Amino acid sequence: MKKILHPASTRGSANYGWLQANYSFSFANYHDPERLQFGLLRVLNDDTVAPGAGFGKHPHQNMEIVTIPQQGSLHHEDSTGGEGVINAGDIQVMSAGSGVEHSEKNASSTEPVKLFQIWIFPEIQHVKPRYDQAKIEPLLRENAFSTVVKPKAQAAEGELWLHQQAYFSIGKFNDTTQTTYTLHNKTHGVYVFVIEGEAAVDSHILQTRDAIGVWETDTVPITAAANSHILIIEVPMN
Repeated sequence: MKKILHPASTRGSANYGWLQANYSFSFANYHDPERLQFGLLRVLNDDTVAPGAGFGKHPHQNMEIVTIPQQGSLHHEDSTGGEGVINAGDIQVMSAGSGVEHSEKNASSTEPVKLFQIWIFPEIQHVKPRYDQAKIEPLLRENAFSTVVKPKAQAAEGELWLHQQAYFSIGKFNDTTQTTYTLHNKTHGVYVFVIEGEAAVDSHILQTRDAIGVWETDTVPITAAANSHILIIEVPMN
């Protein structure tokens, strides 16, 4: 088993006034040659957007993008004619594919919106752009990890999917819980990110916003503390 620790304090950060950002991997003006990506996971940004502010219209191409608001609401519009609001408790998947322009703005003029935006390299280039979203809570089991996004070929009707052999799993733990995450493919790795609370991952203690990447293993032992919220992203390593 190989591991790489990413304590929250080592992330890149930026304060643009309207946007406070934390970068798990090199992004925008933050560049660390040792933290370009984890396997095919390219971006994990932890953003706070001020009331009424947001990202103006901008292009994406050939990237699978997952957005998970943690607080507040995010309004999006795109060049395909799509428009809507993603609320805290929702998860949205976008395939940028052959090219899409979109904007993302705080839907509130009084409250900030806090969100994770995650980019995964796709396995297929130039697909037709698309959006999909769902509420997370109905997908979760109590005190366990539940897969909320999976590869297209494995997704049933109504399930969220990506153009990649990647899996997103979320766990909300009311009680201290010992569990094991089993990888879908032994050539994959997992990036374990503690949204809130505390977890022990193969004896490494992680606090809020700490992360660890693990690969060259079939399973990952995890002990989640009570009142913890954890995200696991499984991706091919090359």
